[in-house]
Amino acid sequence: MRKLYLRIYLAVLASLAAFALASGVLWRQLGDAGPAGHAFEVAGTLAQNVLPPAPAPTAEQQAALEKLAANLRADVALFAADRTPLAAVGAPLPAPAAGRDRGAWLRPWGGGPAAAIHLPDGRWLVARAPRDRRYPGFPLFFTLALIALAVGVGAYPVVRRLTARLERLHSGVESLGAGDLSARVKVEGHDEVARLAESFNRAAARIEELVGSHKSLLANASHELRTPLTRIRMTVELMKDSADPKRKRDLEHDIGELDALIDEILLASRLDTLTGRDADEEVDLLALASEECARYEEADLDGEPVTVRGDPRLLRRMIRNLLENARRHGAPPIEVRVRRAESAAELSVGDHGPGVPESEREGVFQPFHRSAGAREGAGAGLGLALVRQIARRHGGDVRYLARQPSGSRFVVNLDASPQGGVS
Repeated sequence: MRKLYLRIYLAVLASLAAFALASGVLWRQLGDAGPAGHAFEVAGTLAQNVLPPAPAPTAEQQAALEKLAANLRADVALFAADRTPLAAVGAPLPAPAAGRDRGAWLRPWGGGPAAAIHLPDGRWLVARAPRDRRYPGFPLFFTLALIALAVGVGAYPVVRRLTARLERLHSGVESLGAGDLSARVKVEGHDEVARLAESFNRAAARIEELVGSHKSLLANASHELRTPLTRIRMTVELMKDSADPKRKRDLEHDIGELDALIDEILLASRLDTLTGRDADEEVDLLALASEECARYEEADLDGEPVTVRGDPRLLRRMIRNLLENARRHGAPPIEVRVRRAESAAELSVGDHGPGVPESEREGVFQPFHRSAGAREGAGAGLGLALVRQIARRHGGDVRYLARQPSGSRFVVNLDASPQGGVS
């Protein structure tokens, strides 16, 4: 895409060229009708007063023309009203065009410009200065070209300065969008671009403040929630045999779910606000999947060793969430496959449950999404949202595929390390 400063700069140059061209055309078309035309009329009257009348013999007119041109060192020709030559001094000159009725400049090809002066009695006097005294057309053109070049060179830094400020503003917006909440742009000048930069800085400061408040709220809430959870857990342990075993198991399950929910909320918030990874190392995806599948009796693992670069803790959480989702919402067996697909590592987790309705297949990756037919205790709806966040944090993504006749299959694609990488 062409840079904005180039577009503005080219527009300035095009406007300059169009102005010069229009000025030249107007000067050529209308120049003879202004003060120059009046000068031609005055010269015609003076020439008629010096020259013999039109009916005079040709020899008399020739002698008068030679006397007129004696000190001019110019080519001069006298034509009758019907453009027939009457007398001439020096090199031949062209007669004025038949349709012309006023004095003007003649610009024939192969020669310099000549002045055609219309005498009041209808005759035409055409004169052209010698070459060493003619109008310097090329030097004038060269001078105008230098002026245009100077204007173009002078306009470039002005245009570049304007667009450079816009580019810095664009970089600030990109940095803010990438998660750098401290991104600000320098305010330069007092024009619309400066006011836009000020507005951006105010908006960025407000966003940083809101996100900071959000993070502080989550941290405080997690601390405040974990404290009573710890007390409840200790109370359950102290109850031992004095409580109903079923009620005790249910209470322990509820505490575990609430504790897991707090962990998932905190992890989702951290992934939203941070751009980098806490760890960056070579990870054997098959070995990691094998360790997680060992936690589930109904999980069946197959595949080939594939190495990816990333945070092993986040990748482990991604696999665990996929397995937990298959256990909660699907039906055994859970099939886990790891393979290399060209330059990508592919992890798929499938089950034989009822599947996901077509209208909800993209919504399952939204935070706190709950399907219409979800069973009680089916989770808070953050598991698959975290899977997508973790996959995208590692340069990949996750998608849902339906299985026939029933079942679900979630496929994660990640950037694979070159073959031969060390895990």
